[in-house]
Amino acid sequence: MPHTTDLPFAVVADPARLLYTEFGVERSPSALLNPRAWVPVVRAVLSGVWNVVRGREHLPSTSPHGGRLGLPADFLIAPDGRVLAAKYGEHVYDQWSVDELLELAARKDARTTDRVADAER
Repeated sequence: MPHTTDLPFAVVADPARLLYTEFGVERSPSALLNPRAWVPVVRAVLSGVWNVVRGREHLPSTSPHGGRLGLPADFLIAPDGRVLAAKYGEHVYDQWSVDELLELAARKDARTTDRVADAER
């Protein structure tokens, strides 16, 4: 996955949607039809067209693997595999912001640190 190589966290590809099913992540026409998603979608289309015209990107597949109607879901997973937090999106652009994710991770880390300190007493 060349578009994720520089990310500072692990990314799990799931083209067969097995994990999507296991975690209850759904598909819905509302993924693209929800008005809250329109501005980001239009922005992405305009940016994509501009990059295609400049030769920096290729046109997207007309039939992407897994389809276009998947709803997003974000999971904060501890190193031991426990799901610490989850967000199931209602439309295509409904996910944690970076700031929300960092705040969640800091809170979860603080709680874990508190539990370890309590256990050591």
